[in-house]
Amino acid sequence: MPKSWTEKFAHPPKPSVSQLGKPYAGHGEGEKMLIPTPAVVAAYVAEIPPGESRTMPQMREDLAAAHRADFTCPLTAGIFLRIASELAWEQHQNGAPLSKITPFWRVVNLKSPMAKKLACGTDFLLKQRKREGIA
Repeated sequence: MPKSWTEKFAHPPKPSVSQLGKPYAGHGEGEKMLIPTPAVVAAYVAEIPPGESRTMPQMREDLAAAHRADFTCPLTAGIFLRIASELAWEQHQNGAPLSKITPFWRVVNLKSPMAKKLACGTDFLLKQRKREGIA
């Protein structure tokens, strides 16, 4: 049986920063890479004020700086944003008001492949962005 979004959200339990032993994602050997967690990503997104948005690259830069790393792993950041988004949507579908879920529409780009995969659909993202005045 596949893991639920709640189970996926809980793993990994802690973020980690590791030094690269070889080049990865355009970064060189010796640079420090942050592997966040879904909870770290969700907490970052939750701090974005209503009416504002962040790009995925900006989120990765901010998270790296907050964890004293040179960069955030682009692969895990995207995966963990999806997990946080799907969990928030699930919570909303189960009755949680928008004010109590992770406002993932503030980071998920409407034109990204991820937006098309989310259970909420792009119409929900567009509606929430319009409601908050996010272009």
